[in-house]
Amino acid sequence: MRPAAGSERLSRAPAQAWYRQGIVWLGGLVFALSVAGSLWLLDVAVRYADPPLPLVQSQLLKMPSVRPALPPQPPSAPAR
Repeated sequence: MRPAAGSERLSRAPAQAWYRQGIVWLGGLVFALSVAGSLWLLDVAVRYADPPLPLVQSQLLKMPSVRPALPPQPPSAPAR
């Protein structure tokens, strides 16, 4: 005979319940600390913003963002 489906759950020892497992609490603690650390870093980033860098012209990674003016072209020789 097979035991009923619900009786398997009742036959477990109370020491095996999920809330008695230390790894579950450790995982929850690590998760909570990582969320709290992320929120703290966001708060610090908002309070102490970096001042803007002085730029002579518009550039990105030391490359100008606009093209320089083309040098004047010499006049072409007239066709014969």
